Amino acid sequence: MEEKKVVIQDIEANYKVFGEGKPFLILHGWRSSSERWQKVAELLAEKRLQVIVPDLPGFGKSEEPKTAWSIDNYVEWLNEFTQKIPNLNEDFYLLGHSFGGTFAAKFAIKYNQRVVKLFLVAASCIRLKTPSKKFIYNVSRIVKIFYFFPFYEVFRKYFYKFVLRRSDYFYVSGIMKEIYLKVIADDLSQKLTSIKVPTTIIWGDKDDLTPIEHAHITHEKIRDSKLIIIPGAGHNLHSVNTEIIAEKILENI
Repeated sequence: MEEKKVVIQDIEANYKVFGEGKPFLILHGWRSSSERWQKVAELLAEKRLQVIVPDLPGFGKSEEPKTAWSIDNYVEWLNEFTQKIPNLNEDFYLLGHSFGGTFAAKFAIKYNQRVVKLFLVAASCIRLKTPSKKFIYNVSRIVKIFYFFPFYEVFRKYFYKFVLRRSDYFYVSGIMKEIYLKVIADDLSQKLTSIKVPTTIIWGDKDDLTPIEHAHITHEKIRDSKLIIIPGAGHNLHSVNTEIIAEKILENI
Protein backbone atom coordinates (compact mmCIF):
# COMPACT_ATOMS: atom_id res chain seq x y z
CA MET A 1 0.00 0.00 0.00
CA GLU A 2 1.21 3.48 -0.89
CA GLU A 3 -0.14 6.68 0.63
CA LYS A 4 0.10 9.80 -1.51
CA LYS A 5 -0.98 13.45 -1.72
CA VAL A 6 -2.44 15.50 -4.55
CA VAL A 7 -3.60 19.13 -4.75
CA ILE A 8 -6.91 19.72 -6.55
CA GLN A 9 -8.83 23.02 -6.45
CA ASP A 10 -6.35 24.32 -3.85
CA ILE A 11 -7.20 21.42 -1.53
CA GLU A 12 -4.53 18.92 -0.52
CA ALA A 13 -6.06 15.46 -0.62
CA ASN A 14 -4.70 12.22 0.75
CA TYR A 15 -5.25 8.90 -1.03
CA LYS A 16 -4.15 5.27 -0.78
CA VAL A 17 -3.18 2.90 -3.59
CA PHE A 18 -3.28 -0.89 -3.29
CA GLY A 19 -1.95 -3.42 -5.81
CA GLU A 20 -1.69 -3.29 -9.58
CA GLY A 21 -4.10 -3.94 -12.41
CA LYS A 22 -7.42 -2.53 -13.60
CA PRO A 23 -8.20 0.61 -11.52
CA PHE A 24 -10.97 0.35 -8.95
CA LEU A 25 -11.91 3.63 -7.23
CA ILE A 26 -13.67 3.61 -3.84
CA LEU A 27 -15.51 6.61 -2.36
CA HIS A 28 -16.12 6.35 1.38
CA GLY A 29 -19.12 7.61 3.33
CA TRP A 30 -19.74 10.58 5.62
CA ARG A 31 -17.53 10.75 8.75
CA SER A 32 -15.38 8.01 7.21
CA SER A 33 -12.01 7.79 5.46
CA SER A 34 -9.80 5.64 3.24
CA GLU A 35 -8.53 3.85 6.33
CA ARG A 36 -11.91 2.24 6.98
CA TRP A 37 -11.89 0.67 3.51
CA GLN A 38 -8.34 -0.64 3.75
CA LYS A 39 -9.23 -4.30 4.45
CA VAL A 40 -11.65 -4.43 1.52
CA ALA A 41 -9.06 -2.73 -0.70
CA GLU A 42 -6.41 -5.27 0.27
CA LEU A 43 -8.70 -8.19 -0.60
CA LEU A 44 -9.59 -6.68 -3.98
CA ALA A 45 -5.95 -5.89 -4.74
CA GLU A 46 -5.11 -9.59 -4.38
CA LYS A 47 -7.21 -10.21 -7.50
CA ARG A 48 -5.18 -8.05 -9.89
CA LEU A 49 -6.99 -4.79 -9.25
CA GLN A 50 -5.37 -1.48 -8.45
CA VAL A 51 -7.58 -0.07 -5.72
CA ILE A 52 -7.48 3.68 -5.13
CA VAL A 53 -9.20 5.13 -2.07
CA PRO A 54 -9.06 8.89 -1.46
CA ASP A 55 -9.85 10.71 1.76
CA LEU A 56 -12.58 12.90 0.33
CA PRO A 57 -12.27 16.67 0.97
CA GLY A 58 -13.25 17.35 4.58
CA PHE A 59 -12.49 13.82 5.78
CA GLY A 60 -9.54 11.74 6.93
CA LYS A 61 -6.22 13.43 6.14
CA SER A 62 -7.60 15.64 3.37
CA GLU A 63 -8.24 19.35 3.79
CA GLU A 64 -11.74 20.79 4.04
CA PRO A 65 -13.30 22.71 1.16
CA LYS A 66 -13.00 26.48 1.50
CA THR A 67 -16.70 26.98 0.78
CA ALA A 68 -19.90 25.02 1.38
CA TRP A 69 -19.76 22.36 -1.33
CA SER A 70 -22.74 20.59 -2.80
CA ILE A 71 -22.71 17.06 -4.23
CA ASP A 72 -22.08 18.63 -7.64
CA ASN A 73 -18.90 20.24 -6.31
CA TYR A 74 -17.69 16.85 -5.12
CA VAL A 75 -18.46 15.40 -8.57
CA GLU A 76 -16.28 18.01 -10.27
CA TRP A 77 -13.53 17.50 -7.69
CA LEU A 78 -13.68 13.77 -8.43
CA ASN A 79 -13.46 14.41 -12.16
CA GLU A 80 -10.25 16.40 -11.66
CA PHE A 81 -8.92 13.77 -9.25
CA THR A 82 -9.39 10.99 -11.81
CA GLN A 83 -7.59 13.06 -14.46
CA LYS A 84 -4.57 13.62 -12.23
CA ILE A 85 -4.11 10.14 -10.80
CA PRO A 86 -2.25 7.61 -12.99
CA ASN A 87 -4.50 4.81 -14.38
CA LEU A 88 -7.70 6.75 -13.59
CA ASN A 89 -7.44 8.99 -16.63
CA GLU A 90 -9.05 6.28 -18.75
CA ASP A 91 -11.89 4.00 -17.61
CA PHE A 92 -12.26 2.39 -14.18
CA TYR A 93 -14.58 0.61 -11.75
CA LEU A 94 -16.32 2.98 -9.32
CA LEU A 95 -17.75 2.15 -5.88
CA GLY A 96 -19.52 4.56 -3.58
CA HIS A 97 -20.69 3.87 -0.04
CA SER A 98 -23.42 5.92 1.67
CA PHE A 99 -22.60 9.61 1.02
CA GLY A 100 -19.88 8.49 -1.41
CA GLY A 101 -22.55 6.58 -3.29
CA THR A 102 -24.51 9.78 -3.86
CA PHE A 103 -21.89 11.49 -5.93
CA ALA A 104 -20.59 8.22 -7.40
CA ALA A 105 -24.07 7.94 -8.94
CA LYS A 106 -24.00 11.57 -10.11
CA PHE A 107 -20.51 11.07 -11.53
CA ALA A 108 -21.69 7.99 -13.44
CA ILE A 109 -24.52 10.05 -14.94
CA LYS A 110 -22.35 12.93 -16.09
CA TYR A 111 -19.16 11.03 -16.98
CA ASN A 112 -20.64 7.64 -17.89
CA GLN A 113 -18.04 6.96 -20.59
CA ARG A 114 -15.35 6.73 -17.90
CA VAL A 115 -17.05 4.19 -15.62
CA VAL A 116 -16.75 0.51 -16.54
CA LYS A 117 -19.10 -0.56 -13.78
CA LEU A 118 -20.76 1.18 -10.83
CA PHE A 119 -21.13 -0.35 -7.37
CA LEU A 120 -23.55 1.37 -4.99
CA VAL A 121 -23.13 0.13 -1.42
CA ALA A 122 -25.83 1.36 0.97
CA ALA A 123 -25.80 4.52 -1.14
CA SER A 124 -27.64 7.60 0.13
CA CYS A 125 -29.21 8.42 -3.21
CA ILE A 126 -32.75 8.57 -1.91
CA ARG A 127 -33.24 11.66 0.24
CA LEU A 128 -36.98 11.65 0.74
CA LYS A 129 -38.22 14.73 2.57
CA THR A 130 -39.53 12.96 5.62
CA PRO A 131 -40.92 14.95 8.58
CA SER A 132 -37.84 14.08 10.66
CA LYS A 133 -35.42 15.40 8.00
CA LYS A 134 -37.41 18.60 7.58
CA PHE A 135 -37.38 18.96 11.37
CA ILE A 136 -33.57 18.57 11.55
CA TYR A 137 -33.00 21.04 8.73
CA ASN A 138 -35.38 23.69 10.05
CA VAL A 139 -34.31 23.41 13.67
CA SER A 140 -30.61 23.66 12.79
CA ARG A 141 -31.42 26.99 11.16
CA ILE A 142 -33.54 28.21 14.05
CA VAL A 143 -30.97 27.30 16.71
CA LYS A 144 -28.43 29.63 15.05
CA ILE A 145 -30.73 32.60 15.69
CA PHE A 146 -30.02 32.41 19.43
CA TYR A 147 -26.23 32.44 19.13
CA PHE A 148 -25.94 35.73 21.09
CA PHE A 149 -27.59 34.34 24.27
CA PRO A 150 -25.20 33.46 27.14
CA PHE A 151 -26.58 29.92 27.39
CA TYR A 152 -26.34 29.27 23.64
CA GLU A 153 -23.40 26.83 23.61
CA VAL A 154 -24.78 24.76 26.49
CA PHE A 155 -28.24 24.66 24.90
CA ARG A 156 -26.80 23.80 21.47
CA LYS A 157 -24.73 20.87 22.77
CA TYR A 158 -27.65 19.52 24.82
CA PHE A 159 -30.07 19.84 21.92
CA TYR A 160 -27.88 18.10 19.35
CA LYS A 161 -26.78 15.40 21.77
CA PHE A 162 -30.20 14.39 23.06
CA VAL A 163 -32.67 15.58 20.42
CA LEU A 164 -30.74 15.15 17.17
CA ARG A 165 -28.42 12.41 18.42
CA ARG A 166 -28.92 10.27 15.29
CA SER A 167 -27.96 13.10 12.98
CA ASP A 168 -24.38 13.48 11.68
CA TYR A 169 -24.92 17.23 11.97
CA PHE A 170 -23.93 17.04 15.63
CA TYR A 171 -20.54 15.52 14.82
CA VAL A 172 -19.27 18.09 12.33
CA SER A 173 -18.17 21.69 12.71
CA GLY A 174 -17.40 24.79 10.66
CA ILE A 175 -17.94 24.61 6.92
CA MET A 176 -18.73 20.88 7.12
CA LYS A 177 -22.05 21.68 8.82
CA GLU A 178 -23.14 23.72 5.83
CA ILE A 179 -21.93 21.01 3.47
CA TYR A 180 -23.89 18.40 5.44
CA LEU A 181 -27.12 20.38 5.05
CA LYS A 182 -26.57 20.64 1.29
CA VAL A 183 -25.78 16.92 1.04
CA ILE A 184 -28.94 15.74 2.80
CA ALA A 185 -31.03 18.04 0.63
CA ASP A 186 -29.85 16.41 -2.62
CA ASP A 187 -32.33 13.70 -3.63
CA LEU A 188 -31.48 11.60 -6.70
CA SER A 189 -34.82 9.78 -6.87
CA GLN A 190 -35.68 11.25 -10.26
CA LYS A 191 -32.12 11.17 -11.64
CA LEU A 192 -31.22 7.52 -11.10
CA THR A 193 -33.00 6.58 -14.33
CA SER A 194 -30.23 8.45 -16.16
CA ILE A 195 -27.58 5.94 -15.05
CA LYS A 196 -26.69 3.87 -18.12
CA VAL A 197 -23.55 2.07 -16.92
CA PRO A 198 -23.80 -1.51 -15.54
CA THR A 199 -24.66 -1.18 -11.85
CA THR A 200 -24.53 -3.54 -8.89
CA ILE A 201 -26.33 -2.47 -5.71
CA ILE A 202 -25.22 -4.01 -2.41
CA TRP A 203 -27.21 -3.53 0.81
CA GLY A 204 -27.65 -4.95 4.29
CA ASP A 205 -31.21 -5.84 5.24
CA LYS A 206 -30.63 -4.47 8.77
CA ASP A 207 -29.39 -1.07 7.63
CA ASP A 208 -30.93 1.56 9.93
CA LEU A 209 -29.35 4.58 8.20
CA THR A 210 -30.21 3.90 4.56
CA PRO A 211 -33.32 1.68 4.80
CA ILE A 212 -33.61 -1.45 2.69
CA GLU A 213 -36.61 0.19 0.99
CA HIS A 214 -34.15 2.63 -0.58
CA ALA A 215 -32.24 -0.29 -2.08
CA HIS A 216 -35.35 -1.48 -3.88
CA ILE A 217 -36.19 2.03 -5.11
CA THR A 218 -32.63 2.44 -6.42
CA HIS A 219 -32.82 -0.97 -8.11
CA GLU A 220 -36.12 -0.12 -9.78
CA LYS A 221 -34.85 3.24 -11.03
CA ILE A 222 -31.57 1.99 -12.54
CA ARG A 223 -32.32 -0.08 -15.61
CA ASP A 224 -30.83 -3.60 -15.68
CA SER A 225 -29.14 -3.10 -12.30
CA LYS A 226 -28.45 -6.03 -10.00
CA LEU A 227 -29.47 -5.96 -6.33
CA ILE A 228 -27.57 -7.99 -3.72
CA ILE A 229 -29.00 -8.04 -0.21
CA ILE A 230 -26.78 -9.32 2.61
CA PRO A 231 -28.84 -10.88 5.43
CA GLY A 232 -28.15 -9.52 8.90
CA ALA A 233 -25.83 -6.77 7.64
CA GLY A 234 -26.14 -3.14 8.70
CA HIS A 235 -24.86 0.09 7.19
CA ASN A 236 -21.11 -0.40 7.69
CA LEU A 237 -20.75 -3.52 5.59
CA HIS A 238 -17.14 -2.71 4.69
CA SER A 239 -15.98 -2.94 8.31
CA VAL A 240 -18.35 -5.61 9.65
CA ASN A 241 -18.91 -7.80 6.59
CA THR A 242 -15.54 -7.20 4.94
CA GLU A 243 -14.97 -10.59 3.30
CA ILE A 244 -18.56 -10.82 2.05
CA ILE A 245 -18.43 -7.36 0.46
CA ALA A 246 -15.13 -8.13 -1.26
CA GLU A 247 -16.53 -11.46 -2.48
CA LYS A 248 -19.71 -9.87 -3.89
CA ILE A 249 -17.71 -7.18 -5.67
CA LEU A 250 -15.33 -9.68 -7.26
CA GLU A 251 -18.23 -11.91 -8.35
CA ASN A 252 -19.75 -8.97 -10.25
CA ILE A 253 -16.76 -7.46 -11.98
